[in-house]
Amino acid sequence: MNEVSANRVVMISGASRGIGKILSEQLKQAGWRISAGVRDASSMTSGPDMFVHTFDAKQHQEKAWVEATLAHYGRIDAVIANAGVMIPSSIIDISDEDMDTMLTVNLRSPIRLVQAAWASLKACQRGRVIILASLSGKRVKSASSGPYAITKHAAVALAHSIKKTGWADGIRATAVCPGFVATDMARSITSKGDADMTQPEDIARMILAVLDLPNTANVAELSISCSEEDLY
Repeated sequence: MNEVSANRVVMISGASRGIGKILSEQLKQAGWRISAGVRDASSMTSGPDMFVHTFDAKQHQEKAWVEATLAHYGRIDAVIANAGVMIPSSIIDISDEDMDTMLTVNLRSPIRLVQAAWASLKACQRGRVIILASLSGKRVKSASSGPYAITKHAAVALAHSIKKTGWADGIRATAVCPGFVATDMARSITSKGDADMTQPEDIARMILAVLDLPNTANVAELSISCSEEDLY
């Protein structure tokens, strides 16, 4: 167990699958107490260091989840906005409904979640926020990923905005920007096999390291690629 992490509480959205599930497991092993936000609370089991709460990023449930976390643990030290959605379409063909869904899940919900947890993040004087963005938040790889990239570019800017706002109170924020990760989301949009994609366990290890850094070693952006990229 990492002594720095002992007793610290982290909220993780989208914690029942993919990167979020692995994050929950690895952070728990490292000594963090987990508040797992999932759409289907029956998909996970609560325990002494694992509090499972219903959370749907499309349903404005951020405040209720934060309040329940505080009632259960009494503190919040970190927020990981991991829930995300990708709807392939060009900027010409994307419908208002699909664009609004991506903006809500990938941007508006993380904003509301951090706003709701802000007082607790300030109180611990070393609050941490991780925004799961994407390499699509750094470049537009294809026409069909354009609208998604718009939301993820905004998510990267959100991380910087959080850092600027909370710096004096010890709050640090990082935009984590992976390429293809071996999860169901990536498998649905690429022909790459799992062995050719970044493993969620590796993403989790990097996030754990960032969370444990002191206030004087902030990582503003963490770009992670599984294949050759011009800049990443």
